[in-house]
Amino acid sequence: MRYAELQCASHFSFLRGASSCEELFTQQRPAGLDALAITDRNSLAGIVRAHEAAKVTGVRLIVGCRLDLAEGPSLLVYPIDRSGYGHLCRLLSRGKKRGGKGKCIIGWDDVAEFVDGLLAILLPGEVEEAQDVIGRFAGIFAGRGYLAPTLRRRPGDQLRLHNLSNLAARHAVPTVITGDVLYHHPHRRALQEVMTCTRHRCTIDELGARREPYADRYLMPAAEMHRLYGRYPQALARTREIAERCRFSLDELKYQYPQEVSISSQTPQAALEQLSWEAAEARYPEGVPDKVVRLLRHELGLIGGVT
Repeated sequence: MRYAELQCASHFSFLRGASSCEELFTQQRPAGLDALAITDRNSLAGIVRAHEAAKVTGVRLIVGCRLDLAEGPSLLVYPIDRSGYGHLCRLLSRGKKRGGKGKCIIGWDDVAEFVDGLLAILLPGEVEEAQDVIGRFAGIFAGRGYLAPTLRRRPGDQLRLHNLSNLAARHAVPTVITGDVLYHHPHRRALQEVMTCTRHRCTIDELGARREPYADRYLMPAAEMHRLYGRYPQALARTREIAERCRFSLDELKYQYPQEVSISSQTPQAALEQLSWEAAEARYPEGVPDKVVRLLRHELGLIGGVT
């Protein structure tokens, strides 16, 4: 029974994920998973730690991120290549700049602008929520969009999954299974509840319905995922299909020397000195102060290799 987990939050999902990347990747091997995606909320902060943990354990990392959109359900997005990773970084930068400290505001138009090189999974809560956006989602991620029908351990769960699968089929959007993991082992649930209390600023006794309604948010073995979602063998198989499509690795990121500004017939150093002195004169129209002159000469000398 083969399975790759495509939705997993680390403790870089602040006050939500209750396990470190090291714990998650250590747990992955006994779980028998083919690969593990780290998809923290509106952040790639945990990806470097996940990359290091994957190398230590020999388990493949799928780079990803969960986007909580300003309108509609959330998305899981994965860069297919280096270009896609760049687009995802730019998308997150825009959302965080717009939202300010601790927030990230991203809309569908933003996603559509940076869609190149990204594969996505739609995470609808209810069928009605999916109906409102699935057409737009399918148009943006043509050939690279999936829908995740996920158990929530609530009455009518199987009917909800059936209806979501039918809706996806009508829009030619393939379904794929995800575990929506918040911690690596069942015993970590208690810590996750404490983190939820901290997020809502309440005690355990006051948590009530804000508590995660079921205890299946740990990194389950492949066999258990096949037991839970046995009615959807194709959706289970697509987890490995997506893992194969999303082969981007942080190892592909190398330092790129920026293109130097050049002026015809001048060396880069001469061009830099000319532009620097012109800028200094524009900054100090009444004359460049001696202190600034000495500083500029010192800095330009360092850059030019003059001791």
